[in-house]
Amino acid sequence: MFSRNRMKEYTGSCSIERLREVLDTADAVVIGAGAGLSTSAGFTYSGERFERYFSDFYRKYGISDMYSGGFYPYDTLEEYWAWWSRHIFYNRYADAPIPVYQELLALVKDKDYFVLTTNVDHQFQRSGFDKKKLFYTQGDYGLWQCSKACHNRTYDNEAEVRQMLAQQQDMKIPSELITHCPVCGAPMTMNLRCDNSFVQDEGWYAARCWYSDFVRQHKHGKVLYLELGVGTNTPGIIKYPFWRYTLENPDAIYACVNFGQAYAPREIAERSVCLDADIGRILSALNPEAVS
Repeated sequence: MFSRNRMKEYTGSCSIERLREVLDTADAVVIGAGAGLSTSAGFTYSGERFERYFSDFYRKYGISDMYSGGFYPYDTLEEYWAWWSRHIFYNRYADAPIPVYQELLALVKDKDYFVLTTNVDHQFQRSGFDKKKLFYTQGDYGLWQCSKACHNRTYDNEAEVRQMLAQQQDMKIPSELITHCPVCGAPMTMNLRCDNSFVQDEGWYAARCWYSDFVRQHKHGKVLYLELGVGTNTPGIIKYPFWRYTLENPDAIYACVNFGQAYAPREIAERSVCLDADIGRILSALNPEAVS
């Protein structure tokens, strides 16, 4: 359907004015959000922010960023949860340093919209987006599941995370705070899609249905597929479907805002707006009255 040769991909229009025009005239907006959106909002996983919260883990293990720290084979569950309670709190229960999500909401709140995201930091809902217009495909830092996936249920973790954060010392939590599955007794783990044990609970399936219904209802008409900060790790979730939906609907527009990775296939280049820039800067330019 699309060219496999990256050299045959084009940028389409690079005009903020064009993006403002299609946003204003769209009957519906489908937002596809990746890690670049949260990075623009200040949720950086390395550098000064990492050093502020995890310098002790760097000194002991040489861990240099939050992403790789999540995969480190810690010796004990006490250390594992010392790491993860911090990681969860500062990337899920703390407000984003920059109000990029609020600016995005200001642009679409009066539109018929839906959000499909691979982000797991829950910032859409924290910023006021309608829960029934969100599909978090890859999990949520705010949920735990059985590490053996013995049943399809997830558990809110805020109270436990705050307790772990408050009581940890020397990079360990008290042993009595380690959580276990109420069904089989195995340790709990994060509800994140990293292997085939990921639990898709009732909420996940409900959100998938909401998204599928929205896409089906808007197969035709002036639909804007707005892709924000989506990379190439999992293009089959957002990027490729957005290209296909745009190709199949002659009235649809594809827009991509991504620092360093803004492009569209030749087949839809004339109906594409691709901006190689910081997402927050573009959103502010589109809506000068948004939260600043």
